[in-house]
This record gives sequence, structure tokens and C-alpha cells, in this order.
Amino acid sequence: MNPTHTQGKGPQWLGKLMERNLLEKMLCSFSKSTGLKAILVDIHGNTLVSTDNEIKDCRFCKMIRADDLGAKKCQRSYARACLEAAKYGEPYIFRCHAGLIMWAAPILLEEHVGSIICGQVLMWEPEDYFLDEIEEMVKGLDIDVAAVKWAAAQLDVMSSDKVQAAADLLFIVANQIMKSGMTVLEQRRKIAAQQARLAEEIQARKRAEVAIRTIESRAFSIYSLDKEYELRTKVRNGEKKAAHHLLDNILVDIIEKHSGNIDSVKTRIVELVVIISRAAVDGSADLNDILQLNSVYYQELLEMTNTDEICLWSKNMLETFMDRVLDNKDQKNLQAIQKAADYIKQNYEKKVTIDEIAQVVYLSPCYLSRIFKQSLGCTLMEYLTQIRVEKAKMLLRNPKYNIMQVAEGSGFEDPGYFTRVFKKIEGITPSRFKQNAL
Repeated sequence: MNPTHTQGKGPQWLGKLMERNLLEKMLCSFSKSTGLKAILVDIHGNTLVSTDNEIKDCRFCKMIRADDLGAKKCQRSYARACLEAAKYGEPYIFRCHAGLIMWAAPILLEEHVGSIICGQVLMWEPEDYFLDEIEEMVKGLDIDVAAVKWAAAQLDVMSSDKVQAAADLLFIVANQIMKSGMTVLEQRRKIAAQQARLAEEIQARKRAEVAIRTIESRAFSIYSLDKEYELRTKVRNGEKKAAHHLLDNILVDIIEKHSGNIDSVKTRIVELVVIISRAAVDGSADLNDILQLNSVYYQELLEMTNTDEICLWSKNMLETFMDRVLDNKDQKNLQAIQKAADYIKQNYEKKVTIDEIAQVVYLSPCYLSRIFKQSLGCTLMEYLTQIRVEKAKMLLRNPKYNIMQVAEGSGFEDPGYFTRVFKKIEGITPSRFKQNAL
């Protein structure tokens, strides 16, 4: 049974799979090798690509589809099969509304869902009760019931093993289509990324030209106050190299402005000590430790008599404060990362968000994400997914849990999404893993 064709105007996502002629060639090759008709349908049961030119619908299906209501029922059967196949990520064998055995192989391309439908066979010799059942299933259709029952009796009969083998073969074809589609998408992403980089480079050059013209048109300088503000930011963030570079600039400004006046130089350096020490505390350094250092530094500064000595001392002072910031920041970061990981382990069954985890460890979501990735080599959500998959593996080894129960018990709301994630990480579907484990 083949719902109303939409081959001429398939949805946009179909073009993302591969060239249409190649897609048709793959389906026709499958049909020639198996003698079974294969069609590609979307999530609504509409036919996108068919192999009518190789294998026609059986007489039974043609008669059913001759009635508008029968064609709509066929379409609904395909739509339901498409959803079920996508839900589990495996071939889905089903019985259509008119009683024939068919199977669907899912095609999942990003957010787009479709299936290859195949079949139009029986798995047993048609007996009287089956033909009576056919009559009941086609009730309401404007068709010759006797002719339909006769056509049903002529249908091919396939054993369950052959049906399963054909479904598995169709699944391989579907996987090849998905693989080809992802390759095309990746190529398009690379092209788009390259175009974005080129556009950014063009804009950067334009900005540079504007900046050069601005510099040439008027005198421009960075005042010490601006540099000190920037220095405070670098110290607070633990950016040691940048902080030392800024301090060198500020020291040059101080010496040039107060050359020959050692007391004025010392006064400005004291202001720098205050700025740097406050920034260190803001950057996680211990307050009591910083206060003790300040007391020592003020005493040392009073005893100095030349600018060269003061400049070297200032560099060492900054280095010490920066070390305090980085030591405490690393320790606090490790504690926050461990606390975040523990929270994920305790709440993996719930709908956990990055914002929620960040609130628990008292850090911004952006900062927590960055230090977590730097420390463990994976994102917070990747870590959460891995924890859920490990829990799922443990549940799959227990014969009393089915796939849907395992998905729910390990924190996955959608069984179809669970299947895709599990297969991506483990290399096999949950059902196959369960079979191997039992």
C-alpha cells in the first residue's frame, strides 16, 4: 500500500540526505535484490521516493488504495510505523491496517525523521479465518470485497527469519543514507564556517583601517587610570603575563612623570599596592594573607632609595600577589568541579541544567562550564550523559527491566533519544547490549 505520492515536491530536508538520483538508485538496488518494493516516507506517511519503476504495488494494495479512505489509512499506518521506528532506532516490523506484514527502517537526520517502508507480504498461509479478518479490516471501503479476498490469497508468504533478514538489510540501507546525509551536512557546515571566517577577516581589516585613520587624525593615549583599571582586572582574573606587561607600562609612566622625586614615586607605588592587593582578594586570594603581605611591603618600600630598586621590587610584589590568586583559584575551582560532579551523580534521573548546577557551586554558568571542560576534558552535559549511560548499562543487565523502563530510570525522558545517545557512545543499541548481557 502506497499513500499519495509527493515525489515531485519532497520536503527541504530530503535534499540534505544525498542526490535524489543516488537515493532512488539505492532503493531500486534493494528492491531488485530482494523482490520487495521499498519507499521513503516522511513522518506524516507521505511518500517521498518510491521504486514504482522497478516493482509495482501488489494487486491487493492497488485495490485498497483505489478508495480514498483506504489510501488515507495506508498513510496513517506509515506515519505510525515511522514514529515507532524512530523511537527505538531499529527496524520496526508491523501489520498495516489491511493486515499485511511490513517493516520500517528509521532515517534520522538531525531534527528530521523519515523511514524506508518495505513489505506487502504475509508470514503465514492465508486461511479462511484470515480472509474473514481481511473482510472486517476493509469494511467501509468502496471496493469489491470478494476480489480483495482473492488478491489476499495470492500474496507472497515469507518466513519470520526472512522477514527479519529483509528488515535488517533495509536497516543497513537506511544507515548508509544517514551516513551520506551527515557527510553532506558536514561539508556544508565547513563551507559556511569558511565563509564566516573570510567575512570576519574582511570586517577585521576594515576595522583596522578605521582605527589607523583615527590614530593618524588625533593624538590618542591611554591614561594611567585606565591602565590601573585594566591591571586590576588582569590580577583578579589570574592573567599573570598580561598583568606584568601592564605593570611595566605603568612603571614607565610613573618614572617619566616623577623623575627625580623619589617620594612621589613611592606614593604612586603605594597606590599600586592597594589596587593590586584588592584585586587579589577579589580574585580569591586569602584576605588575612594579603593584609600581612601589605604590612611587610609598606615597610620594605619605605627603606628603598632608588627607582631601579623600586621597579624590581614592584615586579616581585605583583608576582607574589598573582601566585596567591592562582593558588586559591585552582583550589576553589577543583572543589567546585568535584561538587558539580557529585551533584550530577546524585540527580542524573532529573532534568538537570547548567544554570542549576552553577547555582549549587556558586559560580556563573559560563565560568563553571569552562573550568569543568579544562579539568575533565568534557562538558557538564557530556558528563551528565555519560553518567546516565553507565546507569543504563547497569539496568540493561537486569532482565526485569525493558528498554523504556531503563530509559526512564537512567534520566532519559525520550526512549528514542536514549537509543540514539546509547548507540553513539557504546557503538550498539540498548536492545543489542541487553541481549549480549543476558
